[in-house]
Amino acid sequence: MSMQTNIIIAGVGGQGTVLASKLVARAAMDAGLRVRTSETIGMAQRGGSVVSHVRVSDAPIASPLMAPGMADVLIGFEPGEAVRSLAFLRPGGTVVTNAQPVAPVAISPASAAYSGQAMLERLDGCGARLAVIDGASICAEIGSLKVLNVALLGAAAGLGALGFSLDQFETAIRESVRERFVDMNIRALHAGARSASA
Repeated sequence: MSMQTNIIIAGVGGQGTVLASKLVARAAMDAGLRVRTSETIGMAQRGGSVVSHVRVSDAPIASPLMAPGMADVLIGFEPGEAVRSLAFLRPGGTVVTNAQPVAPVAISPASAAYSGQAMLERLDGCGARLAVIDGASICAEIGSLKVLNVALLGAAAGLGALGFSLDQFETAIRESVRERFVDMNIRALHAGARSASA
């Protein structure tokens, strides 16, 4: 029987969803597995939705895109985007999401504040294994807002949801990230893993 893991990574433009999918792909290739990825990007430069499909297998993969109900793991960089992609998750799958919302570009400062709480409640009631990560605290600990993506990968890896160890992701980071950013991304990876297990 072949091994296959299907992962959806959902966020908004600027949060690093594409880099996160590349790190998963690198870890998979380093492990000798097949991987196919695809991004759906909507106004990413303006904070629009970005959804990455990442499919990993030890057998040929017909398409990089998943149909609804196929994803084993959903990583949400923003709670509303996690809910938006929830239809891709299979029953009993795993959701790892950031607790902090990012207000959609359509919401003006004068409108009602978007707290994300309703989205987190929707995720809590969806029947999936759910881990809510305090991404803001991790970013503050590391000293950069740019490490949220790697922290959430670390959380998913720490839960065993991705099929790759933290050491494998460390290697992928060293291979994929500019040298001056390697250390802080590795620290974010481990902070995310600790957060998921707390």
